[in-house]
This record gives sequence, structure tokens and C-alpha cells, in this order.
Amino acid sequence: MCGILLTFGDPFRADFDAALAALKSRGPDAREVLAHGEALLGHARLAVIDIAGGRQPMSTADGRLAMVYNGEIYNFAALRRELEAAGHAFATRSDSEVLLTGYRHWGEAVLDRLDGMFAFAIHDLQDGSIFLARDRLGIKPLFWGEHANGLVAASTLAPFFALNTFPKRLDAEGLRDYLAFQTPLAPHTLVRDIHALPPGVCLKWRVGAGATARQWWTIPDAAGKPPSHEALVAETDGLLAQAVKDQLVSDVPLGAFLSGGIDSSLVVHYMAQAGAKPLKTFSVRFAEAGFDESPAARAVAELYGTEHHVLDAPELTADTLAAALADLDQPLADPAYIPTWALSRLTRRHVTVALSGDGGDELFGGYPRFLDTADRYPDSLGKQALRGLLRHGLAPASLSRRALAGAELLLYRRVELGDYPGSRKDLRRYLAPETVRAARPEHTLGLWRELAASHGNYDRAALLRADLWTYLSENCLAKTDRASMAHGLEVRVPLLAKALQDRMLSLPAAVHFDAGARSANPGMQSTGARSANPGMQSTEGGKALLRALARRHLPEAVWNREKHGFSVPLRANFAGAWRDWTETQLAAAGNRAPWLDAAAIATLWQEAQRGRGNVRLMYTFAVLLAWLEQHPLDPT
Repeated sequence: MCGILLTFGDPFRADFDAALAALKSRGPDAREVLAHGEALLGHARLAVIDIAGGRQPMSTADGRLAMVYNGEIYNFAALRRELEAAGHAFATRSDSEVLLTGYRHWGEAVLDRLDGMFAFAIHDLQDGSIFLARDRLGIKPLFWGEHANGLVAASTLAPFFALNTFPKRLDAEGLRDYLAFQTPLAPHTLVRDIHALPPGVCLKWRVGAGATARQWWTIPDAAGKPPSHEALVAETDGLLAQAVKDQLVSDVPLGAFLSGGIDSSLVVHYMAQAGAKPLKTFSVRFAEAGFDESPAARAVAELYGTEHHVLDAPELTADTLAAALADLDQPLADPAYIPTWALSRLTRRHVTVALSGDGGDELFGGYPRFLDTADRYPDSLGKQALRGLLRHGLAPASLSRRALAGAELLLYRRVELGDYPGSRKDLRRYLAPETVRAARPEHTLGLWRELAASHGNYDRAALLRADLWTYLSENCLAKTDRASMAHGLEVRVPLLAKALQDRMLSLPAAVHFDAGARSANPGMQSTGARSANPGMQSTEGGKALLRALARRHLPEAVWNREKHGFSVPLRANFAGAWRDWTETQLAAAGNRAPWLDAAAIATLWQEAQRGRGNVRLMYTFAVLLAWLEQHPLDPT
């Protein structure tokens, strides 16, 4: 695991070392640079496998190809045997050398053979091309940008800000998605000239010819008739056991995040089953009952005899908040990032690698919003009439929500701000007019809508798949990656192993839901984030396969209770520990972000102080303003 940087072109050479240094936390063990023709490749290494031999940047024996790579390839031993049978010799035990040799042997087709999480860049000295690729679900990040006939690619945005010659202009569409969904959605970032390589995409670039991107993996639809529930539970049991076993490969100490929920508890079960010793687990304890899962985590730790470490949430002070946000390369307004950052800091004191339960809700249908489908909101003559009145200005714009139906109402319920003139979710309330025009609010969550429409009529299967390349990749996985790598901790996600992806996505969505399941509280469905309200999901409904396994393997304290969100009590923190910090951020809005309406944001804060208003939106603006203090952007 590491941070990677590749530049091509003279304008970036002077600042290359500073740009690579911006990735230090991702790779605290070593930093190395390779000049390869007109390309510079830099690697900040966190040594996990083949500590002595897996150094990067790595070149082929003939010097033609040079690579920097971030991730872990779990099936590298099998691929190595296949490549050795084809006549290739290896100088190291690393998965890095297998990846580079595999690219030399199979070309871009190597991507289809990889089981793991990865982002990498390869420079070909023969034709001058640069090849970039990101794993199927975007577990590992990769950003790129062109400027002055050159290219920059890096693990995060941080190196770009260290390159003085690279432009830093506001991307209004990235801002739009951030305000709608608490995170920019690939390919957008907050910086116009920096692009996020989307999950499952590879890209080839040549000077003069530019970039050509290709979707090397697409999310499949269900195929075939599934076996019985009992057979699927048994099959899933075996797949999970193998996935966790495969991801225990490490030459350094490893442990597990243990929230007390079904997903992370099952990971710990399979780690113990695979004989992981010593088994160290880490969790957060909250004072508020609606947020605290530590009793369930303790029950799992005691069952498997783990060495259990607990972080008390009162440690999440304003200083902790500020330090955590300072480690973000672009704003991410999921409050769960803060305890994840603090938990990663605790975990890194004891281990170098941790397994987590990320992906269980997305791949196995765990969110109540997957029950909130478009067919629950049929159109009507009354709604049609109201839409007509709104078009002609004969009804107040505040009634626009009541005119929505089907997919449009579903979208309204998922976003914080969007294209809803006159309503409380109107993006125009908080942005300057010229910024609104550039943001194109009519394209709010365009990628999510495109994905949902392409996989069905906004039914459960479509909603589950639409989240994979939006909420999962750009929020959940980004949150875990940035929080953990800020402390040089590698986090693996066995619930998203390739075999599990293939099998779960081949099944109809119905296998994940109990017959007759209903959303426990559909009115609580404003965003894609996990709710801090445990009433949002009962212990029945979605995630039927994992719940069956939990009953089989785990203490009742884990599965016989309502779901908790891993988050923080925002309203209480805004009124207490985070109040002064928040007011400081908001007071700077006029200077840091002239394209925001500072008065409207101040009003939002006043409402939050009176116990009203949207505290999630308030947090979204506070995080953005804190980020802009370190990363000023040109609005033009």
C-alpha cells in the first residue's frame, strides 16, 4: 500500500519532490523516484508484502516499462505461477512485479485477471504512452490531469496542489455534486483540471494525442435463476471464508475494525476461523445510546478472544475534527470520516493492516433506501396539474416537491441540494448566479441517475447497482482510504472480493430481502449516507444472506437489534465541542468562497443553533470552508 505519483513534461520537474512528499502519510516507509524518459515516477511506500524486494518504482528487465502501483493483488501467487509457466522469471516475491510482468505479457487484458484493490500508472518508453487503471469498485483512488502538453497522475489531489505550475480552478459541477451528495462524483473533483479516474476505468495517454478512456469492467445485471435461500447462505459462507483467508496475506501485523455490526463481526469470525493470531480488534465507543455499538463489539471480541482496543468518542474534540479534515485531499462531508480517522490512528499504533466490513450494505442490500423504489411514488392527475401551475408561475415554488413522482421524487429524497427552484433543497439558495450556471444543477447526480436507469426502472436491483460507483466508491471507500492512509494504515475490504462481487451481482436483488420487507422509515431518506437514527432499519428486511450467517456464527447481541449508523451526533457537537470551530469557518466564507452566499449559510447556522435546520448541510458547508483554507481555488 502506498502513494503514487507520475508526471510527464518539464513544467512539473521542479516541484516533483514536494509533490511526492505530499503523499508521505500514505507511504511512511520509503520514498523513491525514477526518471524514465520524459516521465518521472515517484512512490511513497507502506511495506506490507516482500518488504525487502517489493520496492518501487519498478521497471521491467529491459527497461521498457516502468510502473508505480498502489494496492494489493490477492491472487498474485496464482498469476505468478501462470507467468512462470509462460517463461517469465521473477526477482522478487512481490505482487508489484507480478502486476508489471502481467501487463507486459497480457497487455490491458491483465485487468480482467486481477483479484484485488489497485490503482497504477505505467510508462512505456518505446511508444511514450502512459497507462492508468483503477479497480472495479474504486477501492483505491487515482486522479489525473493534463496541462502544458504534459500529464500528472497521483493517488490523491494533494500532489497537484504542490505543483506550482498546475492550475487550481473551481469545478462548479464537482461543487454541485458535493453539495448534493457530500462528495464529488468521478470524474469530477473540486478542481476543474483534475479528474478522478472512475472505478473500473483504464486510460491511455500520449503526448499530442491526449487521453482515451475505456470502461474495462461494467456492473452486470442478474443472470439465471438462483438456488434456494439455504443453498445461497451456504455458498456465501464459503465465499466469505475464502475471501478473508486470501486477504490475510501479509508480512506485517494485521487486525480488524470491529464496529459491532454484522459486517465487521463476520469478518472477525472468518479471521478467527482462518487461524489469524494474534487477532487484534478495534472499535469506537460513543456516549449516546443511539450511536454506540461497543457492547456488541465487546461480545464478539470476547467470543473469539481477541485483543480488543476501544476508542472513546469524547476524544473527538474540535482539535481532532480539524486534524482529521486537514488530511482530506478534497472535501468529504460524511461525518463518519471523523471517527474512522480517529479509529485508524488508534489501530496504527498496534498493526499495519486492518480488515473492515466496508461494502456489506452495498453489495448485500443492507440499506433501507433500497426498499424505497420509484414505484412507491406513482404519478397522479393532481401532481400533473400542480406541475402545470408551477410551469406558469401560478403556484408557489415551495410546492415543487409535491409535484414530483417516481424517479424524480426518489432523487429529491436522496440529495441535500439540487435543481429544485424555490424549495428548501434549491442549490440556487447558496451559490452566486454565475456559479449556478456553471454548475448545471439540472445534471445533479447525473451519474447515479444514468446507472439506475441502465439497470432497471429504479427498482431494488437498479438502486443497489447505482450506489456501487457513487456512494460506495466515492464516499464509503474514499472515507476509509483517506482516514486510514492518513496514518499509514492499510485497510482491506474482503466483503468486496472479486468472487463475492461476481456471485452477488449475478443474483436477483430479491435474494437479499425478506418477503414483504418495507422501509422502516422512508421519510428519513434524504441522503446516501448511513443514518445515525437506528430506527431507519430494523433487524429484518435487507441483507438476508449476511443476517442468516450472523445468526449461525455470531452472538445474539450482534444480530438481534436495530441497525446503528457509524457516525457522530452532529447537533450535539455543533452546540458543544465543535461550535467555536464551526463559527470560525463560517466567518471566513466571504473571503474563501466568494461564489457562495455567505448570508444564506449564516442563516442556516442560526437555524441549527435554535435546534432547527439541516445539520448535515451545515456540516457540508463547514467541511468545504475548512478545506478551502488549505486549498484556495480560483473561481474562474
